[in-house]
Amino acid sequence: MTDKINAPIVKPQSRWQRMRDSDLWWSFTRNKPAMIAAFLLFFMIVTAFAAPLIAPQNPFDPAQLDLWNSELPPIWSADGQWPYLLGTDTQGRDILSAILYGSRISILIGVASVVLSLIVGLSFGLIAGYMQGIIDNLLMRIGDVLLSIPTILIAILVSAVVRQMLPADLRDYAAAGVLVLAITLSGWVQYARTVRAQTIVERSKEYVQAARLLKVPSRRIMMYHILPNTLTPILVAATLNFGMAILTEATLSFLGIGMPPSQPSLGTLIRLGNQFLFSGLWWITVFPVLQLCLLVVSVNVLGDWLRDALNPKLR
Repeated sequence: MTDKINAPIVKPQSRWQRMRDSDLWWSFTRNKPAMIAAFLLFFMIVTAFAAPLIAPQNPFDPAQLDLWNSELPPIWSADGQWPYLLGTDTQGRDILSAILYGSRISILIGVASVVLSLIVGLSFGLIAGYMQGIIDNLLMRIGDVLLSIPTILIAILVSAVVRQMLPADLRDYAAAGVLVLAITLSGWVQYARTVRAQTIVERSKEYVQAARLLKVPSRRIMMYHILPNTLTPILVAATLNFGMAILTEATLSFLGIGMPPSQPSLGTLIRLGNQFLFSGLWWITVFPVLQLCLLVVSVNVLGDWLRDALNPKLR
């Protein structure tokens, strides 16, 4: 009795302690490329969303642009001026400020398109794998048609058609939403096919059969029983597709059917700077390209690590 009274009280671990004791954290701390990529991605996201606080100017505000300070080279050049660390473009827009604000737009469009693609893909995949029959055939044939067309062509077609349907004075304001819609329509198929395959496997297992015998609604079975067991490959695919969504947005903006020059993303900045690449104003294009490359490479490195870390065969 005394031993029970004097026994130490074991406090439950916090979430941070449980995370540090997990296999995923152990794998992350021993993968230097993943740690560097995570630091770079975190730094770029923080600086992008803190742009109003740290950027020398607001590139979206024409009142802050000064043509007298246009075409200035980076600060380390002979003609460089403070506070334009990376120089200015032909309109006097600070390149560093434009990159920070443009990165925020690219990241937001990438996140929104991936989240919307996940919602559509998970819903269609669960319905197709659980219901099967004609619904499964219809959804998968639509997916096969979309997969037979290059992703960028679908995005270009959807973006061009939707933009032409909108009034001319609303096209610039709706540019971000159009891009998210275009990327979503070309990106949901991968999630749907992955979830469908996992759902077909889980559907035949005993716990799902028991839930069906107990008259549990199909929607509840799909959401609370099957969906949690399909999230591991979806998480990896979403991480990798985040970088692809940013690249797709940059491509559409570079082609002139994405974000307008008044609200430039990284792709728009590259398109505008490409016109002056061979006239000596190399910094207008080079620095946005470097930012885009670092952003996409960081996401892809993290996605590769996550794929290996969540693969039980590699543990």
